[in-house]
Amino acid sequence: MPTDLNTPTPVRRGEELPLERLETYFKEHLPNAAGTLSVEQFSHGHSNLTYLIRFGTLEFVLRRPPFGNQVKSAHDMGREYRVLSKLHSIYAPAPRPYLFCEDPNVLVDPFYVMERRHGVILRKQLPREIDIDVRTAKVLSEAVVDNLVLLHSLDYQTAGLSDLGKPEGYALRQVTGWSKRYAQAMTDPIPGMDRIAMWLNENVPADSSVSIIHNDYKYDNLLLDPANLSRIEAVLDWEMATIGDPLMDLGTMLGYWVEANDPEELQLTAVGPTALPGNLTRRELIERYQAKSGREVTHAVFYYCFGVFKIAVILQQIFARYVRGHTHDPRFAKLDKIVAIMCDQANATIKKGELQ
Repeated sequence: MPTDLNTPTPVRRGEELPLERLETYFKEHLPNAAGTLSVEQFSHGHSNLTYLIRFGTLEFVLRRPPFGNQVKSAHDMGREYRVLSKLHSIYAPAPRPYLFCEDPNVLVDPFYVMERRHGVILRKQLPREIDIDVRTAKVLSEAVVDNLVLLHSLDYQTAGLSDLGKPEGYALRQVTGWSKRYAQAMTDPIPGMDRIAMWLNENVPADSSVSIIHNDYKYDNLLLDPANLSRIEAVLDWEMATIGDPLMDLGTMLGYWVEANDPEELQLTAVGPTALPGNLTRRELIERYQAKSGREVTHAVFYYCFGVFKIAVILQQIFARYVRGHTHDPRFAKLDKIVAIMCDQANATIKKGELQ
């Protein structure tokens, strides 16, 4: 079985990097960087852009904001670098960062460089080399929950991250903030999105507790050991990490967790193999989270619907960048259809009053 299934590809047109300037900068600031710089791209992501940097056999990963970014606070490279700088020593899945650069003469936009870790990223369409049977799916989904519990158990104060966010009133602030982001990114109106925002605002529970939260925890942000898929080698994409209510983080994970019994349209939105036989259901994810963390999840519908709404808004923001000509990536052309599907799912769950 291959040791690395997270394979880079040639850089997409319009997302090239200034190689000559970067090579000069890296040779001055990266340990042991020598020879000729080569660059490829990890092309699957929809948000920050990620590149593989090579000097011979030496490898690093570069992260930069998307071209045409209009939401600076959502792509704060300095903040992401700072989180990893503090976190990697106490949380093994956090990659080690090496440098942060905000000199506009190097790349125009700020960027940071971190270590490269090898492994497999599972998406809805599995690589040919990967076969997930019922037992593997169960153990893997349990490991995904347990790793989130581990993250939420870390002492963020000892890690030096106590000023990363404002935990008081976090849940309400998130509902308000994502509602505003939807209004700013709206292209064609989707009335159901406004209904979800209103319901969330009227049903915000009190904050449960405070922890470090990832805020975009899902299968395609996890790098797994291909020889043992339940071993998480790295958690990626820390751009939205903060200090806040861990149950809101759980809600985001639930929002990405598509089940085999979900409507066919919703299954088209899956970002991982969560619908395979053996996977925990959303209810079972919550039960395991409660058992492992000691936290009671008494407002499951709220957290799940918030997660679905937030993901829909993220996709709408990306779609708006495409519509407004800030990116020409053809993958983004039909994201509005996925937004509508997720909107329908959240409204159906609110109407039913329990997780489906």
